[in-house]
Amino acid sequence: VCLATSYIMSYENDYMPQEDDWDRDMLLDPAWEKQQRKTFTAWCNSHLRKAGTQIENIEEDFRDGLKLMLLLEVISGERLAKPERGKMRVHKISNVNKALHYITSKGVKLVSIGAEEIVDGNAKMTLGMIWTIILRFAIQDISVEETSAKEGLLLWCQRKTAPYKNVNIQNFHISWKDGLGFCALIHRHRPELIDYGKLRKDDPMTNLNTAFDVAEKYLDIPKMLDAEDIVGTARPDEKAIMTYVSSFYHAFSGAQKAETAANRICKVLAVNQENEQLMEDYEKLASDLLEWIRRTIPWLENRAPENTMLAMQQKLEDFRDYRRQHKPPKVQEKCQLEINFNTLQTKLRLSNRPAFMPSEGKMVSDVSNAWGGLEGAEKGYEEWLLNEIRRLERLDHLAEKFRQKAATHEAWTEGKEEMLQARDFETASLSEIKALLKKHEAFESDLAAHQDRVEQIAAIAQELNELDYYDSPSVNSRCQRICDRWDALGALTQKRSERTEKLLETIDQLYLEFAKRAAPFNNWMEGAMEDLQDTFIVHTIEEIQGLSTAHEQFKATLPDADKERGAILGIHNEIAKIVATYHVNMAGTNPYTTINPQDINAKWDKVRQLVPQRDQALIEEHARQQNNERLRRQFANQANVIGPWIQTKMEEIGRISIEMHGTLEDQLTHLRQYEKNIVNYKPKIDQLEGDHQLIQEALIFDNKHTNYTMEHIRVGWEQLLTTIARTINEIENQILTRDAKGISQDQMNEFRASFNHFDRKKTGMMEAEDFKTCLISLGYNMGEAEFSRIMSIVDPNRVGVVTFQAFIDFMSRETADTDTADQVMASFKVLAGDKNFIMADELRRELPPDQAEYCIARMAPYSGTDAVPGALDYMSFSTALYGESDL
Repeated sequence: VCLATSYIMSYENDYMPQEDDWDRDMLLDPAWEKQQRKTFTAWCNSHLRKAGTQIENIEEDFRDGLKLMLLLEVISGERLAKPERGKMRVHKISNVNKALHYITSKGVKLVSIGAEEIVDGNAKMTLGMIWTIILRFAIQDISVEETSAKEGLLLWCQRKTAPYKNVNIQNFHISWKDGLGFCALIHRHRPELIDYGKLRKDDPMTNLNTAFDVAEKYLDIPKMLDAEDIVGTARPDEKAIMTYVSSFYHAFSGAQKAETAANRICKVLAVNQENEQLMEDYEKLASDLLEWIRRTIPWLENRAPENTMLAMQQKLEDFRDYRRQHKPPKVQEKCQLEINFNTLQTKLRLSNRPAFMPSEGKMVSDVSNAWGGLEGAEKGYEEWLLNEIRRLERLDHLAEKFRQKAATHEAWTEGKEEMLQARDFETASLSEIKALLKKHEAFESDLAAHQDRVEQIAAIAQELNELDYYDSPSVNSRCQRICDRWDALGALTQKRSERTEKLLETIDQLYLEFAKRAAPFNNWMEGAMEDLQDTFIVHTIEEIQGLSTAHEQFKATLPDADKERGAILGIHNEIAKIVATYHVNMAGTNPYTTINPQDINAKWDKVRQLVPQRDQALIEEHARQQNNERLRRQFANQANVIGPWIQTKMEEIGRISIEMHGTLEDQLTHLRQYEKNIVNYKPKIDQLEGDHQLIQEALIFDNKHTNYTMEHIRVGWEQLLTTIARTINEIENQILTRDAKGISQDQMNEFRASFNHFDRKKTGMMEAEDFKTCLISLGYNMGEAEFSRIMSIVDPNRVGVVTFQAFIDFMSRETADTDTADQVMASFKVLAGDKNFIMADELRRELPPDQAEYCIARMAPYSGTDAVPGALDYMSFSTALYGESDL
């Protein structure tokens, strides 16, 4: 068009004779006059021969008006008024006037051309008149892309010759002198007629003669000029060249129709191919996503416990990797899947195609359901991991406690069975038996004091069993040995007691007092040592403070305990004093107890040594809990900001999607900037993830400072990204709809205002009754049946609501300017030469290779009575493009 615009002139200037046209023509170059005379004569004869006549001299043979009237009848297909058959001048003038009146009746303004000049044989006027006829009947109706006449003809020539080297059509005079333009037009439409590759730009005579001869012989275009006429003139006559070229245009008009038909088909097929690719992309993305979910859920549902804390922590780290690295891309894919689906459905609606129905099990709802199952499995898996870690932590604590208590008890029982089985009483004197009896009573007191420890050991073993401790068989075996040994000690004690005399005299009160007081004190010290070495597990500052308080209370009892120790040692010193005073032969240690002062002092020293160690352990644990509290507050401070921020942004997006202002492009720009701002917030989420990881590594399981968990934040963040992406996609689809259906911005604003008014709950969707009220307010008068039909269009999934996209689709549906199956069918019929079928060769000749093969692969064989081998059914193919089809 740009190339043609430099030649655009007003219709009157370019195509209609003016008052001074013929005055200027009086000075017409002789060469131009010769070219016009020859071209116009040939052009007239190309039509007159259809009526069985011709002219020899253009100004002489039209003087009586008869052949002039005949020419107009042939080229118009209409009957003119009956001519006068007389030979007089008046008859001739009457006939010419009839011809001129017919011309003016077709909207042509004749200036300075009268019947008398034609009758008188005025060559200039006659040529001007013929040129006017050529303009009106051969050139005026030429139109290419809404240009007309000369501009359209020039644009047509430029397009047809564009691929040919050495051809540059800029006008209707010197651009044609080398003959390559004429040859290119012929070769473009009938390549078998000319070997264009052998033509040379420096041989215009050969080029012109070749084109004119081929056109006359094969295209039924008479030779209107001689090569010498063009080559021998510096600037060939424009009117002559235009007339000649217009003959080529009309000769190829059938090809032009085929090209138009092919363009329409290519456009429709391109839409179908693009939609099919989008469908394939959707199916693949849905399949990949569902397959990933299918593979991932069994992993998340695997609850096989591990035996060690290290193994369970590795599982937790693997789960973190999944949340940080593997899942986020899938969240994006799920969001992209929904966007692709919505965009595809919009494009299908805009191109008058049926809605896309994914393969069974691959609907967006199927993916959403599968995704819900995945997130449910995630939640259950994380809860299980944390519970397992708590269980293992508790197990490790109990197992260590079991080992300490078991070791202490086993050390105490060492040698006790041999002592109880000794038969020393059989050879002892009475005084010795008394001593043995008292010693046994002291042992019974000691044995009773250890009963509580055995019960504690058994209780710990039972708890380890209930918590499914991996080394339960070993614990149970050891516990059973302790219980069996304890039962054996009880039986031996009972037996030894029964076999000794119970009527013995009271033995030395000092030994007895020592034994009685030393045993519980010794047991207290052993218990204290156990408690001071006992491992502890706490999760809060309050718990460690409780342990510290209990420890301080224990330390407060140490002075009294030290006094008791002094009293017990005082008894021993009194015994030593009596022994020294009365020279009693003690024959060894205290006969009533195995505890001696050295044991008491050693254990007391051990207690005193363990107290500061316990102090240090509690201080360290207090510091750890303070750090845990810091981590809790650090996480909570961020989460209490991020959580409300996400909620606020979700609410803002909801308002934005309802209260849109400005053009759709403005809204899209605003939303994309909004999305960018949201994405820029991601480092804060990542920082919170890092704090959450520190909390998990510290085995912190609760946080009283916030109601937000990392799971809440993750889900909210994913929903936020998905929501803004969906909102942007909705605006993009609205732009697609607006552009495809010619909706103005004012109309779009009116649609939005109506929709917002009847979206009473401000959810971005109208409920069915609100939609019905909206339609009534817009002037629709419908019954229930009609409303049900409309609802089936705007709500095909029968959800009971109408989205804004569905609303504007409905409001603009009647004005849609889309290709139809009938139009495509008519285009194929042109390519097929009006046949009811088309051949593969015809498709390959008229369409681009990829689209031709697309049609051939999908067209069914034609089975009509006029079918020939290889015939293809373009009718069913055209219908299938716009209906349910497996194409």
